[in-house]
Amino acid sequence: MTTTRKNLLPPGLVNNLQEVLLSRKGGNDGHQKSEAFADSTETSTSASDENDNSKPVVLVTNGEGIDSLGLVYLVQALVGSGLYNVHVCAPQSDKSVSGHSVTVRETITVSPSEIEGATAYEVSGTTVDCVSLALSGALFSWSKPLLVISGINRGSSCGHHMFYSSVVAGAREALICGVPSLSISLNWKREESQESDFKDAVAVSLPLITAAIRDIEKGVFPKSCFLNIEIPTSPSTNKGFKLTKQSMWRSAPSWLAVSANRHPSSAAHFMSNQQSLGLQLAQLSRDASAAGAARRITTQRQNVEVESVGTVKSDNKVKKYFRLEFINKEQEDTDEDLDFKALDNGFVAVTPISLSPQIELDIQTAASDWISGVLKEEQ
Repeated sequence: MTTTRKNLLPPGLVNNLQEVLLSRKGGNDGHQKSEAFADSTETSTSASDENDNSKPVVLVTNGEGIDSLGLVYLVQALVGSGLYNVHVCAPQSDKSVSGHSVTVRETITVSPSEIEGATAYEVSGTTVDCVSLALSGALFSWSKPLLVISGINRGSSCGHHMFYSSVVAGAREALICGVPSLSISLNWKREESQESDFKDAVAVSLPLITAAIRDIEKGVFPKSCFLNIEIPTSPSTNKGFKLTKQSMWRSAPSWLAVSANRHPSSAAHFMSNQQSLGLQLAQLSRDASAAGAARRITTQRQNVEVESVGTVKSDNKVKKYFRLEFINKEQEDTDEDLDFKALDNGFVAVTPISLSPQIELDIQTAASDWISGVLKEEQ
């Protein structure tokens, strides 16, 4: 059963802001904006604008990799606005569920990436590696960006999934480093979603991004938390923004034994032959296990699979294979203010996340007041 602590939000706060986006020139407005984003590279800034100190610096990262559609469309929109100095530092491959892991005792590689109008690098490490490196001063000439945006990722990060999510970890790392941040995810469903939904998700996200940058410059954006934004499966028909609380929601784990003849003879060969839809994890507990680990995660209908493979030292070594499946189950909690509940009901769930295990009342109130004020402006 899903549990959560008592709602600390003041009763006057906005909890159900309907028609926020639909009120803008009708229900097709989101699609019109999305089409404009697809053409934004035609009006993108030149290379000389990338170092324009008069524009606020925005850093974009994600968990799925630098070529993912969510990141590409988001960067196109930010660049196309002409308002920001956009920099990108993202994983070169999929690290979606690597959580808050970092790469130690290994050298990571960084290579320039071609994204029109932005200064971009792809990194061989995790999302947290990308944010930490970008904010260190070793890669970019600026000291710190005004805002870090992590996303837009495929699949929700509600409840306890925030601990697995690298898109949330990217925003958390920015907050640790003292930089305001947002994490954004799209509740992708295999049977329902399509690539154009990412464009619509960008259209949904831009009002909050614009408001955040404006209020960071004014010094009134919440400083002790970041905002996790969860966009419903059909972004263009969302019911509006809703201020939510992090739930205790988590899919039910189930470990299953897997036949050894399904796998190649070595972990290295196993990892090199995964399909592009696989979500590869960084090797964990490298020093704790002589066998090592290589993991693959495939998301289908919000289900996650992890396969563990032991490295063979000799021909006589016996290997065992297991697959972890996270199986969705019906949630019994009826609190409409929980993140997953609002998302399932078609709202854009906006959750303030603190570094403290229990977010303090003053932090919650400050973040709630800011979010409520912004959402009222959008009505």
